[in-house]
Amino acid sequence: MVSLKGKDIYLRALEPEDLEFVYSIENDTSLWYLSDTQTPYSKFLIKQYLENAQQDIFEAKQLRLAICNLNNETMGLIDVFDFDIKNKRAGIGILIQNENNRNQGYGKEALKLLVDYCFQTLHLHQVYANISENNLASLRLFEANGFKKIGLKKDWSFDGKTYANEYLLQHINN
Repeated sequence: MVSLKGKDIYLRALEPEDLEFVYSIENDTSLWYLSDTQTPYSKFLIKQYLENAQQDIFEAKQLRLAICNLNNETMGLIDVFDFDIKNKRAGIGILIQNENNRNQGYGKEALKLLVDYCFQTLHLHQVYANISENNLASLRLFEANGFKKIGLKKDWSFDGKTYANEYLLQHINN
């Protein structure tokens, strides 16, 4: 089994104590473009989600983990979504909440841990990500972790004023 602990961070299951952290991320309108969120989430809904977060990935078809530093501070979230066991693939998304913690290598380490987990423990053949053409930091992060751009979805996202293109990136376990 692959360890979910790296040199500077570790990944852990969500706990009921993560309510305020998840609530603040899900309701930060400046981050909504990353996940196509369009409405706020209530604490009630997030509390229900956290209560059911122990569901097995094979049942829920998704897995959300907290990214923590070695001082046990929660810095972000990393997700496996659209888990497709038949085709042995899943999507991955990541968010480091505080801008001061970005570009410090935490996201790169978290993504590597999760990709290794997907390939070695879940026995997936491939993982993928959907990233806005304008999100250069995320594109660099995923490409540094073995993901390749395989397609460009034209005018994929609309922010109320303009359309943005979105890349589909893929990492195949060879």
